[in-house]
Amino acid sequence: MSTTGVRATARLAARADGRGGTALPVLESHGPLALRRTRGSGDEARVMLVGAMSGPLGGDRLAVEAEVGEGARLHLGSAAATIALPGQGKDEARYDVRVRVAAGGELRWLPEQLISARGSDLRVSTALDLASGARLVFREEQVLGRAGEEPGRLSSRLTVRLDGRALLDQEVSCGPGAPGGWDGPAVLGGYRALGQLVVVRPEFAERAPAPRVLGESAALTPLAGPAVLVSALAPDALLLRRVLDEALAGLYG
Repeated sequence: MSTTGVRATARLAARADGRGGTALPVLESHGPLALRRTRGSGDEARVMLVGAMSGPLGGDRLAVEAEVGEGARLHLGSAAATIALPGQGKDEARYDVRVRVAAGGELRWLPEQLISARGSDLRVSTALDLASGARLVFREEQVLGRAGEEPGRLSSRLTVRLDGRALLDQEVSCGPGAPGGWDGPAVLGGYRALGQLVVVRPEFAERAPAPRVLGESAALTPLAGPAVLVSALAPDALLLRRVLDEALAGLYG
């Protein structure tokens, strides 16, 4: 920890153990980022990210790095929502996620919501690099403000690459100081919960789901590769989760 915030990186690696399961040769916690292995099912290893401290706070620099090897299956969740809070200074906080999945590996990244509290300033960057033949389920949920509270500023960029080629590269910025129009009809339309689901399956190369509208404020879009994107808005986190869970059940039940 320093006067400008906490610096912490958690690292994990999953490898096929040669006995039909998945081993975790690397499981390193650091600072407020605590990784805990929990009971998995079948050949899947399951890890929970537990927040050991409040935050991220202004000035914090947090990162999670994960690597899934060939034939390994990893499910990562979190014990509770992550809440971005204001710090003592005015510096923004950063939360970086960097993931690599090898051919034949599978990652299910399903944490709880990220909540942008009033007065916070957080920049999130997520980079997912997949090899051909990898499988991915990635869910991202963001809630602007706690109940009855105005949001902080939240900027988020998500990039997904397959064999070095971009499948998805998008960025959104919301809250005070964000570019004008973020709360207008072209972006959030007054909603305060936004989320997306990226599903990559090799079989989508032959037969991808067709684009369609999912309810009043969600849509499924095939990507230029064996992948689909579900984008959703909702008035609250509970309804957002319901929409994304229904979409996932249809895509990866």
